[in-house]
Amino acid sequence: MPRSFAFGRDTRVNLLLGSGHFLSHFYQLCLPPLFIAWQQTFEVSFARLGLVMAVMSGTAAVMQTPMGFLVDRHGARPFLIGGTLLMTLSMAAMGFASAYWQLVLLALLSGVGNSVFHPADYAILSGSIDPARLGRSFAFHTFTGNIGFAAAPPATAALMLLLGWRGALIFVGLLGLPVAATIIWQSRILIDQARRPQRRAAEHQRGAGLLLSPSVLMFFAFFMVSSMAGAGIQSWLITILHQVHGVTLGAASSALTGYMVGQIGGVLLGGWVADRTARHLPFVVVLTIGAAAILLLVAGVALPQAATIGALFIGGLMTGASRTPRDVMVKDAAPPGQIGKVFGFVSSGMSLGGAIIRHDHRCGEETRTRAGRRSRPAAIKPLVRRWRPRRVPSRAGAGGRGITRARSEKPSRRGRCAG
Repeated sequence: MPRSFAFGRDTRVNLLLGSGHFLSHFYQLCLPPLFIAWQQTFEVSFARLGLVMAVMSGTAAVMQTPMGFLVDRHGARPFLIGGTLLMTLSMAAMGFASAYWQLVLLALLSGVGNSVFHPADYAILSGSIDPARLGRSFAFHTFTGNIGFAAAPPATAALMLLLGWRGALIFVGLLGLPVAATIIWQSRILIDQARRPQRRAAEHQRGAGLLLSPSVLMFFAFFMVSSMAGAGIQSWLITILHQVHGVTLGAASSALTGYMVGQIGGVLLGGWVADRTARHLPFVVVLTIGAAAILLLVAGVALPQAATIGALFIGGLMTGASRTPRDVMVKDAAPPGQIGKVFGFVSSGMSLGGAIIRHDHRCGEETRTRAGRRSRPAAIKPLVRRWRPRRVPSRAGAGGRGITRARSEKPSRRGRCAG
């Protein structure tokens, strides 16, 4: 009977935190389907509408570490409840916005609320869940976030067709109120992380000294680089497969879908493995190297389309399976009572990595001419050749000589992304 009760409590903790984590990821991707309606309503450019997303994501990324300090000092539950309410009410208030600046302000407030979830959730999971099932709890937490990302665009688009963009935002925003109310109702089962008295001798294990320790900095770098790789794959996999290897657009899209599905399934598999072995580091290293090898194979060798889809599914499975043992390693590296700031700090590395690689890709698009003179991997040379100048017949009055004209009619915008 006690084992049954304990399992029931763990399940409720997972569902409570998973629901909030689902919403935090759902809200990050529910806005783009509304951009066309917003552009007509507020008469602003799509670039300025993109700023709304940038403000929300950037605020959430920057505030995660400060929120981690607050969670460790004052406890996770009040910040989890307050963050959920701030995030959801800000999203619902967007449905009443009458000016563009109001969208930006509400996006900033929603980002502040969103920043709570990683430090608070992992602090509560570490204190509430039976250590024998902690890996599966971490995996379920990550899984709910991935499902939130996947569900947001189609769900928001469908709601907009039924309710209009204002009704859709009010509806999805108010969805968070029952979640916050349930967290308050069940807060007695949300046990915070274990703590120990702070001593002067352990100053290096607290504050900035802890975050700048070699182990935490290595986790930050690993999260950042992993996020850069993931963002690059999502942004360019279809283009590379289609233009370099001649894969049809349908098959290339299926390959990306297979990779993402493999990642989501791999997260759950990794949680099961993390609870059955303490050798997390070798597991993560082997899977990361294996996934990288598969991606290099797909990039460098023209495989049949079915083999490409299958290989990328396996690569995604390996990538996803490495995530939960990685998170358990981060938890083990954090001293007692310091889990919030450590997870907040390393999670901000993921946001930084995604921002770096996407900005670098945009700059690459705008400076193709200069980039064409530099060395590059052989796998993308066909893309570069597509933009090289070619000879075309001259028009009358050109003296009969050929003139050089680039295929792209857009002038090069030098300097915009320099530095």
